[in-house]
Amino acid sequence: MNAWSINKHSAIKVLLLKLIHQYGENTFALNRQEQHYQAIELRLNHQDSGLAAYIYTFGQDAEKYAIDLKYPISVHNIIGEHENLSLQQILDILSIHFFS
Repeated sequence: MNAWSINKHSAIKVLLLKLIHQYGENTFALNRQEQHYQAIELRLNHQDSGLAAYIYTFGQDAEKYAIDLKYPISVHNIIGEHENLSLQQILDILSIHFFS
């Protein structure tokens, strides 16, 4: 994944660069169907575990993110509960969501 080549808001690109630096370039896969300029959906690359994270900056304070967590069983999804978070908070949530 080349974070600079995708057409996304700079805050999303910064997040992707941090993830690449922390976990390596081929750890995550982007949902290519997601078209919003200020959002991405991530999954672990080469795994179909049903885990995903939808991260967005629209509707948030400056330099803040929101994240919706998706699980294999949709009733466990966490939507709209994590908003106006710092980049570090998003990185911490992703670490727990995907690697715990």
